[in-house]
Amino acid sequence: MRVSLRRAASSLLWLLFLTLLVKTLHWLQDCPDDPYQSSSAYVLVRDLHNQLHGYNRSSPLVFVGGVPRSGTTLMRAMLDAHPDIRCGEETRIIPRLLALRQGWATDRAERERLSEAGVTQEMLDAAVTAFLLEVIVRHGEPAPLLCNKDPFTLKSAVYLSQLFPNSKFILMLRDGRASVHSMISRRVSITGFNLSSYRDCLSKWNRAIQGMFWQCQQVGTHRCLEVHYEDLVLHPRASLERVLRFLEMDWHEGVLHHEDAIGKPGGVSLSRIERSTDQVIKPVNLEALTRWVGHIPPDVLSDMKNIAPMLRKLGYDPNANPPEYGQPDAVVINNTDRVRKGEFKMPSSLKGQPKVQMNETAP
Repeated sequence: MRVSLRRAASSLLWLLFLTLLVKTLHWLQDCPDDPYQSSSAYVLVRDLHNQLHGYNRSSPLVFVGGVPRSGTTLMRAMLDAHPDIRCGEETRIIPRLLALRQGWATDRAERERLSEAGVTQEMLDAAVTAFLLEVIVRHGEPAPLLCNKDPFTLKSAVYLSQLFPNSKFILMLRDGRASVHSMISRRVSITGFNLSSYRDCLSKWNRAIQGMFWQCQQVGTHRCLEVHYEDLVLHPRASLERVLRFLEMDWHEGVLHHEDAIGKPGGVSLSRIERSTDQVIKPVNLEALTRWVGHIPPDVLSDMKNIAPMLRKLGYDPNANPPEYGQPDAVVINNTDRVRKGEFKMPSSLKGQPKVQMNETAP
């Protein structure tokens, strides 16, 4: 049954993409100029006040990603609390499409078949650009800066930087031991990760973050910003000041109080079925920071530097147990006390119903 559903979903994605591809190619034929080199908008939407907003490949975009359970949802919620930024929930479809495009580009036989059919790589890139922009623009309200948060999109940062020349990227980094413990303890299924094995998950975490880290370095520091989850939690103001400077956006105090903007117009939209929602409804706090300590098997801990060498490269001590991440700001200590007192409950303004467990997909 699960295989049939996956095949149906894959077929639907292909159908959607091919439909948009045909529409895009017809549109390109009708346009005397290359619209992807033009500044004219090709996706138009209206806001709640009926004001028209236009976006094209030159519009500023920000992609937030990282290995799942690394703080990507917290980052996007804090950005969503800014009145001039809109991220929204995970689309889930974007990393799948990027994986398809990568397959077409790397499979020699497939490239030859497409070429014989008259489908060039340039045509595919034009269609992928249109598809991505349609999804990013239309799955939420318009804003001066649009943001996409699908964790695995950062595996394609170099490609995305070429499609969208004014895009920027935020790579969330977190101690892999904490990310993996969160996956396993919360049963967050990720394709290819064996949730019954800390060793396997840490090895897969190492491979995934190594690829994203390389992509970020290739894009360059002027377009890709690395943000450590631990810094964001311990020092939210300093971290968000750095992020907003990078995005060239004015400071707004609301980013430090994302929990107050949940469900409000122009605020933070959350879905009940996303696995991080029950944590993001709370203010920034320390509860999840060192929860992994004492849960990883001794044989895995003793071999950590070999299983996950990216830990040291990212600045984490693979032998520290418990680690020393730093001292939190006073406001974070106060937030943590309030959370432990049970002051924050699941709000009624969330999308969806808690009936389906969603899995993360690693393309």
